[in-house]
Amino acid sequence: MTVPPLVPSPPAPLLRRAGPVLSALPVVAVVVLLALPVAPDSHATAADLASGLAVLCAVLRTTRRARRPLTRTAAVVLGLPVVGIAVAATGAVTSADAIVGLARHLQVFVLVPAAVLLLVRDRKGARLVLWSLVGLALWQGAVGAHQYLTGTGASYQGAYIRAVGTFGPADVMGMATVVALGVVAATGLALGSAARRARVVAAVAALVLLVPLALSFSRGAWIATAIACGAQLLMAGVRRAVAVFAAAVAASVVLVGGLGVGATALQDRLTSITRVADAPDQSVVDRYTMWAAAAGMWQRHPVTGVGLKAFPAHRDGHASLALSSGSDTSGAGQAYRRVPLLSPHNMYLLILSEQGLLGLVTVAGSWLALLVCALRRLRGSGHAHDCALPVCGLLVWQLVNFLYADIGGPSTALTAVCFGLAAWWALSAEHTPTGGRPTERTPAGAAESGAR
Repeated sequence: MTVPPLVPSPPAPLLRRAGPVLSALPVVAVVVLLALPVAPDSHATAADLASGLAVLCAVLRTTRRARRPLTRTAAVVLGLPVVGIAVAATGAVTSADAIVGLARHLQVFVLVPAAVLLLVRDRKGARLVLWSLVGLALWQGAVGAHQYLTGTGASYQGAYIRAVGTFGPADVMGMATVVALGVVAATGLALGSAARRARVVAAVAALVLLVPLALSFSRGAWIATAIACGAQLLMAGVRRAVAVFAAAVAASVVLVGGLGVGATALQDRLTSITRVADAPDQSVVDRYTMWAAAAGMWQRHPVTGVGLKAFPAHRDGHASLALSSGSDTSGAGQAYRRVPLLSPHNMYLLILSEQGLLGLVTVAGSWLALLVCALRRLRGSGHAHDCALPVCGLLVWQLVNFLYADIGGPSTALTAVCFGLAAWWALSAEHTPTGGRPTERTPAGAAESGAR
């Protein structure tokens, strides 16, 4: 009697368990590739190419599953910006501006968020993306801190001390955005994770990232981070919020006051926030002048705006003489350059000026719907706080930061990822059972076998 050879069992269960993580890897690639240095004047980065690949992967996954990819609510919320963007594209100054502006806006506000919604299948995938954000922030923050300590950063008040990471002096908001998002993600993970080790690691990462965030000298990023982290703390509970706030204040006193980390320059930058009306610096004057110019464009074209990417063409016709010709940039390995001011540095006013009320209602209305849906699910999230808190915090940060910034530069890819994570949490029906409480999804195969 012969004994048949042993045949190893197929690795289907292992692949099924790893499926959610593998599915989220295209989204992680978008985040990881932002660690690479950015060439000056580059219009497309490796992260942008990875975002296109993520959209392709989402399309292939949807085709393979042969089912409706989005719920009706998700399709309406994510598709709403298409209306205002498409109408504004018809009013662009040139056909090239129309094509480029349409592609960029659809990438950031529609296509990549929808791809993230489809590729992030459960909390494992969401946690992987969130931790990749923290890792990217630590890397960029380390580069920025080294620039400050060695005097190789971007120029700030005559000294090369401004931390800009690998983004260069032409994109001083790049590192600030990455590090701020890392602080918010780490704070949410520290507050919501069930595992003690994960909470400790996330809390330490958030505290460490406060140093490069301060050295970025970005007032808008500071304000948005404070509001987003404060909102997360309140979502997690008032008692915990008081304890964490006290710890953060103590750490700030030690880092800035006790160790003198950029004490003089940092103090000047902090106090300048309260001097926007009394004795504003030129950057504040330029910003207010461009805000007024954007409002003037909207008054001339209230419904559909002046057209996508048309703000620079109409700026001088609406701006006062107080506006400077541009901002000076140098340092961080790049020569001196005069960079023109091509946007109002306020996403809401940029939409209002270029897309009019139609764009503001459709695009900003989509963001408001995301926020409302995300907060509604947060109330009944239960043990899913490890994803709910950081995702809601990232969305709050984006919406607040848009008061001081707009899309542009390599870090815009992270804006799309953050909106995608918010869409996954707020709009995905697959990780919410019929009872309404979000929970960890079970693999489709397991559900089918249970039904049999």
